[in-house]
Amino acid sequence: MTEPEQSASPIRVLVIEDDPGDADLLHEMLSEVQSAAFQVERAATLQAGLARLAKGGIDVVLTDLGLPDSQGLETFAKVHEHAPEIPVIMLTGLDDDTVALQAVRNGAQDYLVKGQADSKTLSRVLRYAMERHETQMVLRNLSLLDELTGLYNRRGFLSLADHHLKLAARTQRGLVLLMVDVDHMKQINDTFGHQEGDLALVKTAKVLRDTFRSSDIIARIGGDEFAVIAVEAHGDEADMLKARLQEHLAICNTQGALRWRLSLSVGAVAFVSHSGLSLERLMAQVDAALYEEKRSKR
Repeated sequence: MTEPEQSASPIRVLVIEDDPGDADLLHEMLSEVQSAAFQVERAATLQAGLARLAKGGIDVVLTDLGLPDSQGLETFAKVHEHAPEIPVIMLTGLDDDTVALQAVRNGAQDYLVKGQADSKTLSRVLRYAMERHETQMVLRNLSLLDELTGLYNRRGFLSLADHHLKLAARTQRGLVLLMVDVDHMKQINDTFGHQEGDLALVKTAKVLRDTFRSSDIIARIGGDEFAVIAVEAHGDEADMLKARLQEHLAICNTQGALRWRLSLSVGAVAFVSHSGLSLERLMAQVDAALYEEKRSKR
């Protein structure tokens, strides 16, 4: 197997390691690599590492299994939960390789035993980990995306929504779940044909993308049903989000020569971290809110 080609931009590595000597050694080893450029940052605790990851700009994580505020598999689990899009490599002592192997089975890209890797090996492990992770993410996304709209499908939405719900409960942050339904979809299909019906779905997806942030979760969960998780949004923002959606919908209806007018019904429910509501309960509540809005239009 040949090594990956050198990247034009530096590879940004976050080392989560409480031992200054081990961290300095890793930094020194990466600075010796001639085939690639690395930018190394260090965090001495898991919490400091998670805070750095939240700021973005990290390509790969090297983390010790044993940190002052986290031990063993919990360390990997928390890093992966906070930044699933970033590959993680575990650092382990001689007597911890069993735990490190379990971390790899749970999703870590690789592990290194401290003191047993030179600069060339370390560089190769980092770059292969990034390539494997990118491939895995592409394959995963293919199974989680709706082919017509490019949004998440129901499977992708449920997986990500459950993750964000648990994260919101743990971090004491709120979120807003919205359910969106295309009005008169059957009439559009019956009158203008299914090609126009597909166009209505594509237009709805664009309205949703224009309304919400890239960090929010937007999905087509069924025929003409869409769902959105507005992350870190508070309950009093639900009405504002609905109003903003209607503004972008109005703009959409002034663009192009459509033979029909796109109309959307929206239900919204806020998740409060101390409520303990499950995703199923929350979706039942937002379904009821959506039904009430559709009923009021009749």
